[in-house]
Amino acid sequence: MLTNLPNLLTLSRIAAIPIISALLFWSGGRDAALVSWTACALFTLAALTDMLDGYLARTRRETSRFGQFLDPVADKLLVAAVLLLLVGIDRIIGVHLVPALVILCREILVSGLREFLAGTRVSMPVTQLAKWKTTIQMVALGFLIVGDTGPHWLPVSGIGLAGLWIAALLTLITGYDYFMRGMRHIVSDQRAGE
Repeated sequence: MLTNLPNLLTLSRIAAIPIISALLFWSGGRDAALVSWTACALFTLAALTDMLDGYLARTRRETSRFGQFLDPVADKLLVAAVLLLLVGIDRIIGVHLVPALVILCREILVSGLREFLAGTRVSMPVTQLAKWKTTIQMVALGFLIVGDTGPHWLPVSGIGLAGLWIAALLTLITGYDYFMRGMRHIVSDQRAGE
């Protein structure tokens, strides 16, 4: 179970978090560009494993309960860690803290809802819009990791912040959708129990 390729890819996403964190902390020094681009490359590889592990699990028929549990946890850990680090090193500041907070709160809400519904044997499949949200979010975070070390002719930080706002908007929409679907199950279960 732990040693199948999809689960190893998911675990590699979690293992990348401390390395990306260390690189982001060192990204302000003399070799800022090299360190930032290295952190971005590692983050991009980690984000790509999110798409690859699910695809491999389905095509190779290696899906497991462990993988179904770990995959969304790994995604949320990666996103939350990078968001918090970007705030900590002042790449997300001021009003731009709002989309970061929206994304973090939604992740906690959906995680809690999924955990509760799992106890009632109800699954909450990922919607296509949520996949788009994740993609935009990952791209935005990649731009923010590079920040001011990107090409001078390209507003790298501005693109990252705009993407973060778009991801936050999609986060609100998909979070509301998940919440309403979850509440329908909760209410119907409560009525059935009366």
